[in-house]
Amino acid sequence: MAELILKEESYKVVGICMNIHSVLGMGLKEVNYKDAMEMDFVEAGIPFEREKKFSVRYKNKVLYNPYYADFLVFDSMIVEVKSVSSLTDAHMAQALSYLAVSGMKLALLINFGERSLISKRIVL
Repeated sequence: MAELILKEESYKVVGICMNIHSVLGMGLKEVNYKDAMEMDFVEAGIPFEREKKFSVRYKNKVLYNPYYADFLVFDSMIVEVKSVSSLTDAHMAQALSYLAVSGMKLALLINFGERSLISKRIVL
């Protein structure tokens, strides 16, 4: 069986998100959950950048409009936050696009909009 990449780091992030979900519940705005995540990342000493900007290249040129991932954590994984009734293929595609433009190998897609926290590992 293949070893999970960034296993411990992703467990820490998902654990923080589970705690946030248990305290705040479901259905708030994405920004509320991101604010709570930022507070908890600082408290846990987890290195992160919020609204991390990634350039998009086409024919060796940088396009005008970059991508902004919700979080880059541990300088090695994208965390994309949602607060929707259920995740869709479009959300998965968005996470894959972030991986493609960032050069990262792992994205965590986190949904606070359901009764239980939903987290998906997206690996490129």
